[in-house]
Amino acid sequence: MKNIQNISYLPIVKDLCNSYKDGINRFLNSISEEFNKAVNLILETKGHVVVSGMGKSGHIGRKISATLASTGTPSFFLHPAEAIHGDLGMVKKDDIVILISYSGETEEIIKLLPSLKKLNANVISLTGKADSTVSKFANTNIDVSIDREACPLNLAPTTSSMLTMSAGDAISVAVMHARGFAEEDFALTHPGGSLGKGLTESVSDNMITKNLPLLKDGQLISDAIIAMTESKLGLAVIHENNILKGIITDGDLRRLLLSNKDISKIKVKEVMSVNPLTISKETLMINAKSKMLESKVQALVVTNQKNLIQGIIQIY
Repeated sequence: MKNIQNISYLPIVKDLCNSYKDGINRFLNSISEEFNKAVNLILETKGHVVVSGMGKSGHIGRKISATLASTGTPSFFLHPAEAIHGDLGMVKKDDIVILISYSGETEEIIKLLPSLKKLNANVISLTGKADSTVSKFANTNIDVSIDREACPLNLAPTTSSMLTMSAGDAISVAVMHARGFAEEDFALTHPGGSLGKGLTESVSDNMITKNLPLLKDGQLISDAIIAMTESKLGLAVIHENNILKGIITDGDLRRLLLSNKDISKIKVKEVMSVNPLTISKETLMINAKSKMLESKVQALVVTNQKNLIQGIIQIY
């Protein structure tokens, strides 16, 4: 029995990656006006983009459809076996149908063709055989042919699956670019995720407004330590009539302690940083986080145009 601990699988990984790289290079060299035609068909349609594929092609088709839908192109996946038993009724004449079949001869896909012809549907195919039944039927065919699968038996759909998914992503990205799909549009289709929240929520939706660590400049450093400990925000805010005058951070306190000075009589105005970095409550959270990460700070004071303190925003 082989000692599995002495077996290295790195050559297998390298071989798979090389197979994928060869597939991508082949795709780059074979890409043609057929791709532009496919993108234009999607841009011109008033209906949905219906994606259909069997087996592994079906799994890839679901992902392609999901990517299209999340980037502004109405789309859904249609299982070909279900389609020939009634679900084909979901396809309308203004829809675009993307058929995925590496061989171009998948039985369940071919059974859809007569009905798609009667519907006068525009069809885009993703196949590895330019002279196949599906390729010839389609309005345009995108070539996803490969030299070999990464599978050692050259049987399991590995490289071909990767390349088909890449072609689908390329279509989605091209359509996004053509439509000028922006961050605001992305937020509308991703309201529940962190990306969507960052694009739709502003600082005002997340800032802390109660029990702020506010101090006057004549107070002692010991007061700042107490305020910062209680608020757990990593800073104390110095103000006069709610107008920001400066801040003291954890870093300021550490540097003060290392100076070996007697802190019992030091006032906050001697330590505070004047004209600190601030942010407005209208700023989108995604921009606020970028600003804070770039400045390497975990909290910012939120002020208005008159420098009045409105709250504190904090990230971790």
